[in-house]
Amino acid sequence: MTLPVEPPIAPMLARLTRELPEGDLLYEPKWDGFRCLAFRDGDVLDLRSRNDRPLARYFPEVVDAVRGIAASRAVLDGELVLVRPSGFDFPALMSRLHPAASRVERLRREQPATYIAFDLLAIDDEDLRDRPFGERRARLVGLLDRDVVHRPAALGGSVDLAGSTHLRLTPATPDVSLARAWLDRFEGAGIDGIVAKPLELRYVAGKRAMTKVKRQRTADCVLAGFRPLGELPAVSSLLLALYDQHDALRHVGVVASFSAAERIRLFEELSPLRIPLETHPWREGFLIGASPLGRLRGSAGRWTPDMEHDWVPLAPERVVEVGFDQIDLDRMRHPARFVRWRPDREAASCRLDQVLADPPELDALLAAAS
Repeated sequence: MTLPVEPPIAPMLARLTRELPEGDLLYEPKWDGFRCLAFRDGDVLDLRSRNDRPLARYFPEVVDAVRGIAASRAVLDGELVLVRPSGFDFPALMSRLHPAASRVERLRREQPATYIAFDLLAIDDEDLRDRPFGERRARLVGLLDRDVVHRPAALGGSVDLAGSTHLRLTPATPDVSLARAWLDRFEGAGIDGIVAKPLELRYVAGKRAMTKVKRQRTADCVLAGFRPLGELPAVSSLLLALYDQHDALRHVGVVASFSAAERIRLFEELSPLRIPLETHPWREGFLIGASPLGRLRGSAGRWTPDMEHDWVPLAPERVVEVGFDQIDLDRMRHPARFVRWRPDREAASCRLDQVLADPPELDALLAAAS
């Protein structure tokens, strides 16, 4: 490979804010997938993760798509995503990272991924990293023509990637009001926020030179139990639950960030709510399936009666409001943040639909590409 930009290279990053900045900016959706740099040198194609992990062998459909671009030598920056009719599926995307060639071949058909490109770092012998982002964006749009990038003609409709290309151009707009509308319409149902990029921004590898905007989502959850902090009279984490459409109490996440004094106080405050396991809705185990993500620290996890009983059952009466970010199917990917107790809410009113997103409207959003 003899490109003007070659791996390893750290992608440019963004710092988090809660409000959209205004100015000489372009706004793009923030996608929920794998950050991925794509290097093409003729028939040689290399995909690299944010941490420089090789990805090409796991996503042959994306390799084929990038080989279809007009430039025989180019370096793209973008995001790998996997979309089902029910929504963006990050756990399924994780499951694509499997060493068996037979599984890779099967999943490329059953769970195809899409590469959404949002920057152009090099083309032919030209290194574009020191060019303004506005110019790089224009060059990217010119490169990804209609023969390669599927651009729906009209807004509306749900996502349907069957038969479509596996390479897309991310939408971008200079209109802050439109970016706010994207947040209102698509956040949680297709995108993870908005990224704001100055038009004069050079590509600064590994630096937080952009701005990402994510609104804090909240939910009122049932407190179903807690995990003690070893042998100490203190709480390690609170176990959160919501009622599904069958009135089953579903474990959806945890709150785990407390000071040492708060952990002791919570243990004393919650101990009177203890009940025997045989009277608890989870006496047969947590109603949660195995996750391709594995057991993330602080995330929702399975428990069955044959496992060590490492949690304390509580009467499912108290309601807690929590803040959270990503939802994977019906569980919080990361530990939630304690907001406040909700003594005004009945536990039975805390339903799973608070966290479930509507089916994604990917085609509608991508139709805004410019």
